[in-house]
Amino acid sequence: MPIPEDVAGDEIDKDVRQELQSLPKTLAEDVAKNLVMVARLIDEDPEGAYGYSKVALRLASRVAAVREAGGFAAYANQKYAEALAEFRAARRMTGGVELWPLMADCERGLGRPEKALDMAGAPEVQKLDKAGQVEMRLVAAGARRDMGQLDAAIVTLQSPELASNSVQPWTARLRYAYADALLAAGRQGEAREWFAKAVEADKDGSTDASDRLAEMDGVEFVDAFEGDEDESDEREARGEGDEDRDA
Repeated sequence: MPIPEDVAGDEIDKDVRQELQSLPKTLAEDVAKNLVMVARLIDEDPEGAYGYSKVALRLASRVAAVREAGGFAAYANQKYAEALAEFRAARRMTGGVELWPLMADCERGLGRPEKALDMAGAPEVQKLDKAGQVEMRLVAAGARRDMGQLDAAIVTLQSPELASNSVQPWTARLRYAYADALLAAGRQGEAREWFAKAVEADKDGSTDASDRLAEMDGVEFVDAFEGDEDESDEREARGEGDEDRDA
């Protein structure tokens, strides 16, 4: 796959660059460039990111960072079996637990919520940092919802992190998940309150909490340009457009 001229390969994280030092210099540069493209495209063009990840895997499948990137790209394309295999491979190479919540979510994607819940209770969870533990809680709540256990999902999300007024990188998503679970359980008043709290914490628009809140409040957004076009069409239908031009 073509690599844009502005991609040098040195944009990757220094830890990944260090991993690639085990490869011949030219090969390391090629792999790095493909990893840069994975990171660049994974949100806006997941299929493109997946393509670059496959190239990187073909070039350096024994590098943990490459297997991890392949996992993320497959995950973004909902290829959960492939993502799980890549995450497992990366974990075997590094011995770390950082990918544990993603692996559990892949189990959910494969229709195995019970397995995800088993992973949520595993000793590995205690080794996760705070962000990882919150992510694991989100996955566990999702698994409960997959199994139709709405009340259990709500209880799962109730935690010190949810109650805290401190805004952390995970706060908006945690509040959003809680609001969504409350709404699914028919607790609309509480759900609206938590969607509003999610909006307060969501400074970078990582959720659609503002849209959900507006929907609950019955607010409809009209595209200003679309409105102008509709008005113009109506005037032309009445024969007013030619008169305006003649004037």
